[in-house]
Amino acid sequence: MIQALRGTKDILPDEISIWQRIETIGRDIFYIYGYNEIKTPIIEEASLFARSIGDATDIVQKEMYAFCDRGGRNIALRPEATASIVRSYIENSLAQSTKGSKLFYIGPMFRAERPQQGRQRQFYQIGLEAIGSDNPFVDAEVIALAVRFLERLGIKKFHVKLNSLGCQKDKISVIEKHKENLKPHIEKLCETCKARFDKNVLRIFDCKEVSCRAIVENVRIEKALCDECASHFEKVKAGLDAIGIKYTIDHKIVRGLDYYTRTVFEITQESLGAKDAICAGGRYNNLVRELGGKDTPAIGFAFGMERLVLALGSSGEIKAEGGGVNTFVAVTGEQLYSEAFKLTESLRNAGIASEIDYDAKSLKAQMKKAEKLGAKFVIIVGEEEFKKDRVVLRDMKSRNQEEVLLSEILIKLKGR
Repeated sequence: MIQALRGTKDILPDEISIWQRIETIGRDIFYIYGYNEIKTPIIEEASLFARSIGDATDIVQKEMYAFCDRGGRNIALRPEATASIVRSYIENSLAQSTKGSKLFYIGPMFRAERPQQGRQRQFYQIGLEAIGSDNPFVDAEVIALAVRFLERLGIKKFHVKLNSLGCQKDKISVIEKHKENLKPHIEKLCETCKARFDKNVLRIFDCKEVSCRAIVENVRIEKALCDECASHFEKVKAGLDAIGIKYTIDHKIVRGLDYYTRTVFEITQESLGAKDAICAGGRYNNLVRELGGKDTPAIGFAFGMERLVLALGSSGEIKAEGGGVNTFVAVTGEQLYSEAFKLTESLRNAGIASEIDYDAKSLKAQMKKAEKLGAKFVIIVGEEEFKKDRVVLRDMKSRNQEEVLLSEILIKLKGR
């Protein structure tokens, strides 16, 4: 038997309604805040991610699915969406469009990570990018939108953690100070983090090894932001304070991807355990320029859909439901089947979710199937009733039934 690849997961009909609900609420609130949906290709040139995320990151070195296609091009399955959206922003001149500066996306990403709860090799994200402004109140808007999204979903016990990496010069200073503080402990770091020390020291703060976490917990950073970046960060906090968004400052949040500058943030949720980050984001003021566009500031975030589903499952706010069958059409004889089929189609054309049994089963068996499908009503097309242009309408909840003129069945159903 051929099975799904390790790290991939079928989203089955019984649970798809949770995913759809997340997407619906997401789209609703993104539109309210003025964001427009964009869909970019799943495959891109691998160099796009090497240039944006950084050659020294784990994503590019270990996790990215990259391969040569038949034309000899180096292709990658996208490990994240920001670089793809910035590429599209530049390529399609979205800066000239009235809808091109505030964008959101929903779709699959791919990373060759060790599969675990809430993290798959093919995983899904819902996120946004606000491109074109360095105003600190845009940062506050983006963070507020993430919070309002969680509130609308009904997810509780989440926490916003905030930090600033400053500009590129500040970031270099932060990196050097981290190296200085971590150097005495380098032998106690895991092998992966020893390699990270020279390649990308900020990634050490994302390590989940107990020994590494114990070391970084005690790292203290003195003032590292220039006056301009410090002022920007104070205004971000003032914007959040003004609209009642609670947050904590956490200097351990560094966001190891190379493109991040200034504001970075995470939202964690208590029910997710050790892997508690449900959302992450930040500002990337240099990325558009580095990918060939004009000097354009930007900020964004991404939610892991699988983690949203887990958080919703623990809260019980949204439960999985099937698409649902409103009406089941049962038929008592093969000679009436075409009439029953015709009736089913007319119900569907009227917007009523309807089903009919395609197997030659008894009426009793058809009624059992209707019950199993959760049908609210059953229309029984019987020989005697049909001679009078009537059918039997049965309410599956009350168990009451009545004869109804065939010409009035739509009016009757819609009235109920």
